[in-house]
Order: sequence, then C-alpha cells, then structure tokens
Amino acid sequence: MTKATDTALAFITISSIYIALWVEAIPLPALLHDEILPVLPWWALVSYGCYCLYSLGYGVYVLNDREDKYQELLSQISEAKAFMKKNGVDVKE
Repeated sequence: MTKATDTALAFITISSIYIALWVEAIPLPALLHDEILPVLPWWALVSYGCYCLYSLGYGVYVLNDREDKYQELLSQISEAKAFMKKNGVDVKE
C-alpha cells in the first residue's frame, strides 16, 4: 500500500471508532462521554501541530550536519534563481 492509502485507512479507522464512541455504540462512563470525548479532536489537532513544528525545527537544526543535503539544497536554490531570471523575474543575489 502507498503512504496515502495507509494514512487514509488510519484516518477512517480512527474516525469510525470516534463516531462509535460518540453515538454510544461503544459504552463509556458518563464523565468520559460528556467531558473528554468532545475535546479529543482538538487535542489530536494540537498534538499533530506540535509534532509537525518539532519535526520541522529539528530538520532545520540538523541541516548543517548533512553536508550532502545542504549542497543539494544550495544547488536547487541556484537552479530556481536561474530559471526565474530566464523567465524575466528580478531575483536578488
């Protein structure tokens, strides 16, 4: 399976479990159903955002440790500047 298929399958599975809990097909204590279950999607969204920011920050932090990736990024920047200049876009050096 592709990564997109795995992600879609995981999202559908988690959503199905959440909906089953929400409509009480799977019984929960009243405290969990009334106070914790409504905020679970927001908690998951904030947690995912924190993970994304962490992975982005860590990737920037260790960029200089990967000399080959650093050089690849510099060459891609030069290539993009040359392409933009060729198409008449003013690019600062």
